[in-house]
Amino acid sequence: MSTETPGAAPPPRAEAPGGHLIALLAHNARTHGSAVAMRERDRGIWQEYSWQTYLEEVVAAAAGLETLGVAPTDKVLIVGDNRPALYFGMLGAIALRAVPSPAYPDFTPEQLLGQIERERVRFAIAEDQEQVDKLLGLRARHAALEWIVFDDPRGLGDDAPAGVLAFTELVRRGRERLGREPRLRDELIARPRADDSAVLLHSSGTTGAPKGIPLAHRHVLFAVRSAAEAGYFGVGESHMAYMPIAWVGDFIFSIAAALALRFSVNIPERQETVQRDLREIAPTVYFTSPRAWSTMLTRVQVGIAESTALERWLYQRFVPFALELERGRLAGRAPGLRQRAWRALGEIVIYGPIRDQLGLTRARHAYTAGEAIGEEVFLFFRALGVPLRQFYGQTENAALCAAQDAGTVKLHTVGRPFPGMDVRISDTGEILVRGGNVFTGYYDDPEASAQALRDGWLHTGDAGHIEDDGQLVVLGRVSEVVHTRGGARFIPTFIENQLKFSPYIKDVCVLGDGRDWLAALVAIDWQAVGQWAQERGVAYTSFAELSQHSGVYDLIAGLVSAVNRRLPETTQIRRFVNLHKEFDPDDGEVTRTRKLRRGVIAEHYRDIIDAVYAGRDAVESQAQITYESGASGVLERRLAIRDVARAPGAVP
Repeated sequence: MSTETPGAAPPPRAEAPGGHLIALLAHNARTHGSAVAMRERDRGIWQEYSWQTYLEEVVAAAAGLETLGVAPTDKVLIVGDNRPALYFGMLGAIALRAVPSPAYPDFTPEQLLGQIERERVRFAIAEDQEQVDKLLGLRARHAALEWIVFDDPRGLGDDAPAGVLAFTELVRRGRERLGREPRLRDELIARPRADDSAVLLHSSGTTGAPKGIPLAHRHVLFAVRSAAEAGYFGVGESHMAYMPIAWVGDFIFSIAAALALRFSVNIPERQETVQRDLREIAPTVYFTSPRAWSTMLTRVQVGIAESTALERWLYQRFVPFALELERGRLAGRAPGLRQRAWRALGEIVIYGPIRDQLGLTRARHAYTAGEAIGEEVFLFFRALGVPLRQFYGQTENAALCAAQDAGTVKLHTVGRPFPGMDVRISDTGEILVRGGNVFTGYYDDPEASAQALRDGWLHTGDAGHIEDDGQLVVLGRVSEVVHTRGGARFIPTFIENQLKFSPYIKDVCVLGDGRDWLAALVAIDWQAVGQWAQERGVAYTSFAELSQHSGVYDLIAGLVSAVNRRLPETTQIRRFVNLHKEFDPDDGEVTRTRKLRRGVIAEHYRDIIDAVYAGRDAVESQAQITYESGASGVLERRLAIRDVARAPGAVP
């Protein structure tokens, strides 16, 4: 029997004023023209763009793109890191009713070519020389690629190849055209429609070629307004745009929510400077993945280990106290007077300074999503005074579907649906979603669309259940429910997430489908295990050498044993091997959002897997690796295979 929990209010009207993104941008320019809409750190200096400047750049870009031949429904490839010009170009294409199609900047040429060919791309906007060179190499194989517009001119010289144009020149041409055609500006602003595709995003492609996911203006604005109504974020937030532009989270936060709620969007100088730039900006809304939160915690722990004796003493004195206090709060226990006083002292000497170092001093809204987050990580940041909460969504429902509210945070749930969104559990345990945020079908794939959208509901492919208080629990992918040879049912991702809660494990692939018992391929976390080794005087020269150290095997074995104690005996991990390399998206082993491609992993590590199940204690392995240039190589290493002591096991 299915269960259902409806949203608490009717959906916002898609046809309300500001029914498309360009209208919202124009409204912000009219009403708050001089306010800061965007900042970019360039050569150490924050460059600011007002709402008025933002609009003028977008309109000029649209006018320029149209002179190149961009027409309605054309797909415009966007590739590179976060840059104002790329956002201006995306919105310029949207003003023409064309569709920006972002790609991950570290895509290999083959991955990029696949996207270009599937979507018949004729125009591209690229960040820099690296991306331009990649596209020029592909143009020989996809002659339909007519124009490549670039932002950063460094390395490109004055004589660009035919069909390659600087973004500054594109905007200059657009401004000249606007000067000749005085009515064009207003006409471009009014051109889009709420039902137009505002962006073409892509699935992770874990089981094949990524599927195109078009989101209309009305989908993304419904999601943003519903989330705002639920208090997820508000007008005038400060946001750091550092997530990949090809990911739905960046489009929703950096463009849709930014335009609908007048966020100031802050762009770091480089990915390597994100932490420094984050500290300077101190955003009010901050969202990142569980893995990034875990990395942040590791950085804190490493910093404390390398700090003064006094700082270590303060940390060891106040942080465990704050963790217990937070556990009590989540259990409904109010702190007493003495606890509040001690917490206030800790705020001065340790909690506040750490938040300042992390750039989270002003974070009113802090979120995590995408996969399960470890209890230790989640509790740490909440204990620190960061109001971290979990939310749930997919690209197909514009990323925003359900979230924890501040008063009912639980470690194992993702919260309740936003207003106007319905969530239901099917008879097979699958999470179904309905609302104005749900897309209308995959790009050029009617079969997949019919499978995903049935009877008005989006079939998410996620397994879960709804608790008595209406909160949603996500268990894993329905497609990943597998069985051992003896019939024991398990979800590999659930066990993998339990293991990845440890800062010492970056990735892990749990094996056992159709086998007699479970095993695991483990990729250690280089930074965290490196710090562990340094503290113990363990010498190493490479990732591979560190991964094979007997002490590291003992460390990982202890972590696996701890997880086994929470699992039924039939689904405990019996053996594991520490890999000599990380799972790499360039090798096709994980997606750009680090979801495992199990078929590829099974093929790449077949020799290791066979050795694990053959009962051997070591294996000579040759791992294929792919460099950013597309060239490949082989990494050879003898890998140890370790048994795990049997645990009593949890009650099934």
